Amino acid sequence: MSWHLYLLECEGGTYYAGITNNLQARFRAHQSGRGAKYTRANPPLRILASLAYPDRSSASSAEAHLKKLPRNKKPGFFKETRPRVQAAAGYSEQTDQQPL
Repeated sequence: MSWHLYLLECEGGTYYAGITNNLQARFRAHQSGRGAKYTRANPPLRILASLAYPDRSSASSAEAHLKKLPRNKKPGFFKETRPRVQAAAGYSEQTDQQPL
């Protein structure tokens, strides 16, 4: 089972990052108010990007790294990291997602 690191654009132009093993279900949970406390107060508009990882540990490490980046560098993280993750594990990413 793969894990996904994802970046949401929320109301007010803010970002929310998280990990999940079911991206569509997690996005629906955020939209319905059953997701994170942050997305209850700042509803998500769309998935900006996601990147698949082979296990929870590597997705969690990537999430920690992403959250330390300044706001303007967060979307670029997915483009910079994509080739390394794909080469290492054969997984793919999705970017510029429309709402599910």
